[in-house]
Amino acid sequence: MSKSKKYDCRAVKKKADWTAEIIRRVTASKVVVSKSKGGFTTEADALKWGENELKVFISNQSERNKRDAQARKEKAR
Repeated sequence: MSKSKKYDCRAVKKKADWTAEIIRRVTASKVVVSKSKGGFTTEADALKWGENELKVFISNQSERNKRDAQARKEKAR
């Protein structure tokens, strides 16, 4: 599983199937689910989806942060 201080993914068993969740650490003890998808038959499938989606999610967040920073810079002028 790829490790990040802020974002991570996990697999949770719900009834008969597995759910993959991308989680965001808010504080040392609190986490928030940013994205999830259920219906996986195995934990490995859920983690595989979570790892791939986590890479996309982090890159999208990075691009969004760059756009917001640029907008703040232009607004300050």
